[in-house]
Amino acid sequence: MRGYLLLAIAILAEIFGVTMLKMSQGFTALFPSFGVVAGYLFSFYCFSLALKTIPLSFAYAIWAGVGTAATALIGILVWDEAFNILTFSGITLVIGGIVLLNLSSHPNTAKKLSSNG
Repeated sequence: MRGYLLLAIAILAEIFGVTMLKMSQGFTALFPSFGVVAGYLFSFYCFSLALKTIPLSFAYAIWAGVGTAATALIGILVWDEAFNILTFSGITLVIGGIVLLNLSSHPNTAKKLSSNG
């Protein structure tokens, strides 16, 4: 359970870091630039601790996928970035991929799904 909490914190820190990256204006704005460094350092630290109990392939897929989907949503909601069927499809595919990876990491679920086909 602790590993998943650390993974969630790592994801939030990564989302913070990438949001600050947008606000840093190419590292020309001082405080957002510090936010980038702090966000990513804390994210990697928490992620490394999460990897003590969560398999790497599963943890990385969750970290990258949720971070990507959340960052896309922040771009849409905060910076009025384009939202269309392609954006929606991409976010849906990322989330679907995470679900499939989660199912495949549990041997009993993966066996049941593959034997039904």
